[in-house]
Formats: sequence, C-alpha cells, structure tokens
Amino acid sequence: MKNNILKTMKKNYMYGVAIVLIIAIIVMAILWYRQKNEYVIATENGYNLAFYELVDYIQDVENYLAKSTISSSSEQSAESLIHVWRQANLAQVYLAQLPISTNELANTAKFLNQVSDYSHTLARKSIGGEDLAQEELDNLEQLHDYSLNLKTTLEQLSEDMSNGKISWRELTKDVDTTFAQQVDNLSATSFSNIDENFGEYEGLIYDGAYSEHIESAEKKGLVGNDVTEEEAKQKAISFIGQDKVQEVKSNGLIENGDIQVYDFVITAKEGDKNNPLTISISKKGGHIVVANYNRDVKEEKISREEANEIGKNFLNNLGIPNMEPTYFLKQGGVMTINYAYTQDNVTIYSDLIKLKVALDNGEILGMETSGYLNNHTERTIGKPSITIEQAKATLNDNLNITSEGLAIIPTEWKTEIFCYEFKGKINETDFLVYVNANTGKEENILVIIETPDGILTQ
Repeated sequence: MKNNILKTMKKNYMYGVAIVLIIAIIVMAILWYRQKNEYVIATENGYNLAFYELVDYIQDVENYLAKSTISSSSEQSAESLIHVWRQANLAQVYLAQLPISTNELANTAKFLNQVSDYSHTLARKSIGGEDLAQEELDNLEQLHDYSLNLKTTLEQLSEDMSNGKISWRELTKDVDTTFAQQVDNLSATSFSNIDENFGEYEGLIYDGAYSEHIESAEKKGLVGNDVTEEEAKQKAISFIGQDKVQEVKSNGLIENGDIQVYDFVITAKEGDKNNPLTISISKKGGHIVVANYNRDVKEEKISREEANEIGKNFLNNLGIPNMEPTYFLKQGGVMTINYAYTQDNVTIYSDLIKLKVALDNGEILGMETSGYLNNHTERTIGKPSITIEQAKATLNDNLNITSEGLAIIPTEWKTEIFCYEFKGKINETDFLVYVNANTGKEENILVIIETPDGILTQ
C-alpha cells in the first residue's frame, strides 16, 4: 500500500514536472516569438524610413537637375549642381540601407554615383566662372530624364507599399528591371571621382516661394503699442466671432519665442470640443501671429478663385491691404493660400501671410503672419537699371515665357533683391526665373510644381 502511494506520488510529481516544463517551453516560445516579431517590426520600420528618405532625396535630385538645365549663369549653375551632388550622395546612403541586392538597385546606385560625380565636376567648373558647354548641358538633360524615370518608379513603389500591395520580402524576390535597363545605357559615359567636400549642405525646400527667408531681427511689420492680456483676448475672440465663442482659456504671455505673444485656446459653441481654436496675439501691436482651427469639411462649394477673394477681403478687413495670392495647397476641403504684398505693381515675397480657407462656407480656419510681421514696410522702389528686354536676353533660349513682371525677393543673408520675374516652360517643366533688375545677373530659379491639390515651388 505504501509502495503504491509512493509510486502514485512519484508519478504525479513527474507529471507536474512535465507540465511545468511544457509551460516553461510555451512561455519561452511566446517570448521568443514576441522578441522576433518586435525585431521584424523594428527592422521593417528601419527599411521604411530609409526608403521614404531615399524617395525624398531622389525627388530633390530630379528637381535640381531640372534647374541646372535651364540656368544661364555660372553662379546659378554652380548652386544647382552642388545641390544635385549632395542630394545624390545622401540618396546613396539610404539606398545602401535597403535589404535589396538586385541588379536594379545596383544600377540605381551606379546611376546616383555618376550623377553625383558629374554634377560635382561641373559645379567646380561653374564656380571657376566658366559657362557649361552645350555637350555638358545635353548630358545634364539626359541625366534629368533618367532621374525623372527613377523618381516615378520609386513613387509608384512608395504608393504600393503604403497600400500594402507589396512588402519588403516580396520586393527582394521580384523587382521590375525596366529602369535598370535604361540606366545601363549610361555605362558608356566616363565620369571622374571627386573626393573634395564643399561643407555643410543647406536644403532649399519651400512651403511657398521664399517662405524660409522670412525672419528678421528688426520686426519691421510689428508696429503699434503694447497690448494687455485682456486686449489680446478680445483680438483673439474677434478672429472667430463673439457669437461663436463658448469658452476662452489663456495660457499667458509667451516670452521665449521669436515674437512675444499671448496664447489662447478658444472652444466654439458648435465646434469640436477636442479641436479648439489655438491663437497667438503679439504683445506689441496686438497682431495675430498664428491661428489654427481644424474641423471636418465634408463638401466643397467654393472655387479656388472665390477662396482667394475671401482671403483678400479678410486681410483687408484686418487692415492689411494689397495682398495677392501666389501659391496654394488644397487638403481635406481646406485651401491653404500664400499671400504676398504688392507695391507699385511689384510683388514683394518677403511680406508673406498664409491663410487656411474652408471650402464649404469660406470660414477662415487658420492664419500665419510671421513673414509679414518680420519684414513689412513701405519700400522706396526705384526704376530698373536695365530694360525687360535686356533681362530676357540673359535667359535660357529654350525657356518659353508665359508671364513677366517685377518682384522683390529675399536672400538667405536677410537682404532683398529687385528683380524681373519670368514664368516659363521648358519641355513639360514650369520655372520661375529671377533676373536682377539692376545688374542683369540671374539671381534664382524655382521649379513650379502643379498638382491636382495645389501649386507649390521648389
């Protein structure tokens, strides 16, 4: 009897040990699976980040190559080509991070290396004051065509990835080699390797033309006496309308920004309580610095032209006249419009204001005025020293001009240049070219990007 009991206890003990071992194995398997899954997710995220960075840099390469084909001055050629060199190098860095070793990506890497080396070589020539030969311009045009194909291919891959049509695992197994075959044609061209480094790169991406050159230490447009918090509160309320306000919360004076402001959060009576209006009013002068309100716009009833006029009238009522729409972007039933100040028929891109207009009822949902507040003043604008015909003579002969005028553009050194502004087209690409109205020097080139959702520049 005692032996039976001992046997039973031993048997139960063994069962218990077995169960514990099984549970331990299951737990370890679950932990291993989770760790593996987390590793896979982290790896996939890393690949995604590298890929989307690659797409961005390829878009920039195509953009600056386009600029280099139109430039008629050695200075502008050098600037565009240095951008091509740097962006192509950065694209190669992110390309190398992708888990793909197909012929297509090998050829893409070769293409980027050739673009980088060749643009660097030509940039050094332009920096020396030499004009590019026609053969070199033709080579740049060819490189631009290939970069356009590459950009289109990568943008399609990006869209397919976002839609879940393909995964990294599938991409490594089967990649279309159409572009690789095209890039192979470049192998006959000889490019020299350049090791010199021109120093830190600064990008040239615009929210609207010249929107990144808007800060000024002087704050010329920030005029008027200091206002109290209560006076600023009333200014904020007037933006949305007294009859629409349910609650106003003050965050007090914010002193550590570029402009000292009073911050407010306003909840509308019929608005989304989770998306209130946030608005900042400058202490000096009581100007609206930034305001933003998000709501759903389910139906678009207002055209682009009507939205432009609504924005102009809104600014006029605020005491800000002579503002003309330049570039816009439409998203989710809301049109964001950049307005530039005009004086004596001269567009002054330093004095910028951005408005968000709802396309269902024309409500102003947002405003940003830092460019205007930093730079606005009445300028003394003289007559150009050269005629418009003389300015045209400096342009690339292939540019088909569609409009022309005068403009003042800001520089990265916080100065301004009086220019002739020419809008034109080469092949299927639209450009803005700025020629100094006093010296005839080509000062800047912007690529106009037209999409169904807006008109922007780079």
